[in-house]
Amino acid sequence: MRRLALLLPLLLAACHKEPSFDERYDKAANEIEARAKAMDADIAESEKAVAASDLSEPEKPANPPASSGE
Repeated sequence: MRRLALLLPLLLAACHKEPSFDERYDKAANEIEARAKAMDADIAESEKAVAASDLSEPEKPANPPASSGE
């Protein structure tokens, strides 16, 4: 009987409740939202960097060499 009394708390601790579908869904939705916000921040930072650099102005094409007339 004492053995059972000692093992009972261990058995109850081992049978923990798994998260419900709603809990798992909410956790996944929060993770996705956090990732999307991080991506949006990275895109906005990249757009600011491009706007501030000279890359936004198109380069003028070089003039071709003059023809020798042959």
